[in-house]
Amino acid sequence: MHALSLGTWWIHVASVFEWLLAMVLIAQRGSQRSPTSMIWLSAAMIPALISAMAACTWHLYDNSESLRWLVTLQASTTLLGNITLAFAAWNLQRDTTVKG
Repeated sequence: MHALSLGTWWIHVASVFEWLLAMVLIAQRGSQRSPTSMIWLSAAMIPALISAMAACTWHLYDNSESLRWLVTLQASTTLLGNITLAFAAWNLQRDTTVKG
Protein backbone atom coordinates (compact mmCIF):
# COMPACT_ATOMS: atom_id res chain seq x y z
CA MET A 1 0.00 0.00 0.00
CA HIS A 2 3.02 2.27 -0.06
CA ALA A 3 2.66 3.07 -3.76
CA LEU A 4 0.10 5.82 -3.12
CA SER A 5 -0.24 8.54 -0.51
CA LEU A 6 -3.14 8.49 1.92
CA GLY A 7 -4.81 11.38 0.07
CA THR A 8 -4.50 9.58 -3.25
CA TRP A 9 -5.96 6.41 -1.71
CA TRP A 10 -8.86 8.46 -0.39
CA ILE A 11 -9.60 9.83 -3.86
CA HIS A 12 -9.33 6.37 -5.48
CA VAL A 13 -11.64 4.65 -3.01
CA ALA A 14 -14.12 7.53 -2.87
CA SER A 15 -14.30 7.58 -6.67
CA VAL A 16 -15.13 3.88 -6.80
CA PHE A 17 -17.93 4.32 -4.25
CA GLU A 18 -19.24 7.44 -6.00
CA TRP A 19 -19.34 5.59 -9.31
CA LEU A 20 -21.19 2.69 -7.73
CA LEU A 21 -23.66 5.07 -6.08
CA ALA A 22 -24.21 6.84 -9.42
CA MET A 23 -24.96 3.50 -11.06
CA VAL A 24 -27.56 2.66 -8.41
CA LEU A 25 -29.20 6.08 -8.55
CA ILE A 26 -29.37 6.06 -12.35
CA ALA A 27 -30.94 2.61 -12.31
CA GLN A 28 -33.50 3.70 -9.69
CA ARG A 29 -34.39 6.84 -11.59
CA GLY A 30 -34.58 4.84 -14.78
CA SER A 31 -37.17 2.53 -13.34
CA GLN A 32 -39.36 5.60 -12.71
CA ARG A 33 -38.89 7.55 -15.97
CA SER A 34 -37.41 5.81 -18.98
CA PRO A 35 -36.70 2.27 -17.88
CA THR A 36 -34.74 0.87 -20.78
CA SER A 37 -32.48 3.82 -21.61
CA MET A 38 -31.52 4.61 -18.03
CA ILE A 39 -31.01 0.96 -17.12
CA TRP A 40 -28.74 0.59 -20.15
CA LEU A 41 -26.81 3.68 -19.03
CA SER A 42 -26.34 2.18 -15.58
CA ALA A 43 -25.22 -1.15 -17.05
CA ALA A 44 -22.83 0.63 -19.42
CA MET A 45 -21.03 2.00 -16.36
CA ILE A 46 -19.96 -1.48 -15.20
CA PRO A 47 -16.77 -1.76 -17.29
CA ALA A 48 -15.52 1.57 -15.92
CA LEU A 49 -16.19 0.32 -12.39
CA ILE A 50 -14.20 -2.84 -13.11
CA SER A 51 -11.40 -0.66 -14.48
CA ALA A 52 -11.28 1.41 -11.30
CA MET A 53 -11.31 -1.68 -9.10
CA ALA A 54 -8.46 -3.22 -11.12
CA ALA A 55 -6.37 -0.06 -10.67
CA CYS A 56 -7.05 0.05 -6.93
CA THR A 57 -6.20 -3.64 -6.55
CA TRP A 58 -2.90 -3.24 -8.39
CA HIS A 59 -1.95 -0.28 -6.20
CA LEU A 60 -3.06 -2.14 -3.06
CA TYR A 61 -0.37 -4.73 -3.77
CA ASP A 62 2.33 -2.09 -4.34
CA ASN A 63 2.19 -2.36 -8.15
CA SER A 64 3.51 -5.92 -7.99
CA GLU A 65 4.91 -7.21 -11.28
CA SER A 66 3.09 -10.51 -10.72
CA LEU A 67 -0.17 -8.55 -11.01
CA ARG A 68 0.89 -6.60 -14.11
CA TRP A 69 -2.05 -8.20 -15.97
CA LEU A 70 -4.33 -5.92 -13.93
CA VAL A 71 -2.92 -2.97 -15.89
CA THR A 72 -3.99 -4.64 -19.14
CA LEU A 73 -7.40 -5.45 -17.63
CA GLN A 74 -7.77 -1.85 -16.49
CA ALA A 75 -6.89 -0.46 -19.93
CA SER A 76 -9.18 -2.92 -21.71
CA THR A 77 -12.15 -2.25 -19.48
CA THR A 78 -11.58 1.50 -19.78
CA LEU A 79 -11.81 1.18 -23.56
CA LEU A 80 -14.85 -1.06 -23.32
CA GLY A 81 -16.44 1.30 -20.79
CA ASN A 82 -15.93 4.33 -23.01
CA ILE A 83 -17.55 2.50 -25.92
CA THR A 84 -20.51 1.24 -23.87
CA LEU A 85 -21.05 4.67 -22.29
CA ALA A 86 -20.99 6.36 -25.69
CA PHE A 87 -23.56 3.88 -26.98
CA ALA A 88 -25.73 4.27 -23.88
CA ALA A 89 -25.60 8.08 -24.14
CA TRP A 90 -26.57 7.89 -27.80
CA ASN A 91 -29.42 5.51 -26.93
CA LEU A 92 -30.61 7.81 -24.13
CA GLN A 93 -30.52 10.84 -26.43
CA ARG A 94 -32.37 8.92 -29.15
CA ASP A 95 -35.09 7.87 -26.70
CA THR A 96 -35.42 11.40 -25.38
CA THR A 97 -35.74 12.80 -28.92
CA VAL A 98 -38.32 10.22 -29.95
CA LYS A 99 -40.46 10.72 -26.83
CA GLY A 100 -39.65 14.45 -26.79
